[in-house]
Amino acid sequence: MCAIAIARYATATAALDERMARAAGAPARSTDPLTAAALRRANLPGSVAHVVTDYPASAGLGGSSACGVALAGALAMLRGEALSQGDVAALSRATEVEELHVPGGYQDHYAAAYGGALLMRFTDCVGVEPLALADATVEQLVRRGVVLYTGESRVSGETVAAVRDAYVAGDPRTTAALARMKTLALEMAGALRGGDVDGLGALLREHWTHQRALHPRITTPKIEAIVETALRHGALGLKALGASGGGCVLAIADEGREEELAAALAPLGERLRYDIDRDGFQIIAVLDESHGDGPSDERGG
Repeated sequence: MCAIAIARYATATAALDERMARAAGAPARSTDPLTAAALRRANLPGSVAHVVTDYPASAGLGGSSACGVALAGALAMLRGEALSQGDVAALSRATEVEELHVPGGYQDHYAAAYGGALLMRFTDCVGVEPLALADATVEQLVRRGVVLYTGESRVSGETVAAVRDAYVAGDPRTTAALARMKTLALEMAGALRGGDVDGLGALLREHWTHQRALHPRITTPKIEAIVETALRHGALGLKALGASGGGCVLAIADEGREEELAAALAPLGERLRYDIDRDGFQIIAVLDESHGDGPSDERGG
């Protein structure tokens, strides 16, 4: 799996009690299921947590994973634990899968925790290889990339479960598509290392062909309209992000056709401006009180 973290963030505040939460400017209680699950797993009686985001929910951007990473890190700070990026990602994923019983992969949690561009390999453990990006490559990815929010939210768990079940059953179409997507991830990593944004765009186009073959709900009429319009107006390639069924689409424009592409797609959705995040999970602040215990703010990208 190849992934790039963008500079859209979830920020979690955690405190040992409601008074400290209010001192940090956060609501005392949250009814969000993920926050409640993270608090249960933290096993800190009386503790409270709150998370805010700067991106739309259920948009295929790995947003729930960024929230999980931020919450896992903030609550670990309250326990006095210093977790590695990999530990925070693993804890976030375990909370989502084991506490909420949401089927899902690993990649979004690790992208939020590590930031930057990553090549991830999944065997009996998670292997994370950071990909060094030249400044010129980052500039091109931001300038030539268009992330379009379709306005269609989706629940990815059902689609992920269906694809998983088809793979376990040995469905030939599913296994062939996933095998090619695995190879494409390696090729994408090579394109990023070499600063080949044109090549990355072409790989995205092929990846979408195989991705949409995994399940009928992965594409939608809105996404198909975006794909058709983008390819007629300068996109080298594009794909729906996440498990799709809605959410966001990423398109890479041919050099010099960025504005044409953005203008053509404008009637079809909201463009989300972004930058490339290089840091991943960060500790923003730890606010000490009389005994050194206080609210902690953590950010997952």
